[in-house]
Amino acid sequence: MEPDLDFPAGRLVRGRDPAKAKELTAALGDATVGTAGDATVGTAGAAPAGDIVVLAVPYANAAAVVSEYENALQGKVIIDITSPVSSDFQGFVTPDGSSGAQEIAKAAPAGAHVVKAFNTLFSHVLAVGPAEGRPLDVFIAGDDAQAKARVSAFIESLGLRPMDTGQLAIARALESVGLLQFGLVAHSVKHTNFSLGVSILS
Repeated sequence: MEPDLDFPAGRLVRGRDPAKAKELTAALGDATVGTAGDATVGTAGAAPAGDIVVLAVPYANAAAVVSEYENALQGKVIIDITSPVSSDFQGFVTPDGSSGAQEIAKAAPAGAHVVKAFNTLFSHVLAVGPAEGRPLDVFIAGDDAQAKARVSAFIESLGLRPMDTGQLAIARALESVGLLQFGLVAHSVKHTNFSLGVSILS
């Protein structure tokens, strides 16, 4: 997924590639239980209108996109779904001790809150929705409790289960989970038709 998105009261998908924006619009409609069709395509470059902005661009472009919108993002929640992994899938392109989400937060304007989420779900798995009668788990991390609550509500509106993992520093662990998934695809599972989640044992 590459378009950058924002979600007002209805869901507005905004991307540099109109075809990909339309594709993601259809996926959101499929993933949104009982509300298919209230995602619509917007125009790239216009100021985000929603309270929650989904940053769905390659990590290499993420900080530039955030800087491009600058004050238009002030006061908004930015959901970072990027995977800041190296081209050989053996490590990260972020500084030691940091994460993609933390680097994006540095580029965000004052008053914007970055929440890491969705990076451990492949887009087609997200589009399919619940597996074996249970919702998919979406791991989230962020420093602002209100921002995480808003993201959790958004996740629940998609028929998914939010799993709060702690402060934004934990985003590095979530990005490691993404790297783990790439390793599973390369060495054991051999495909991307899977998800990782939490099973509560009684």
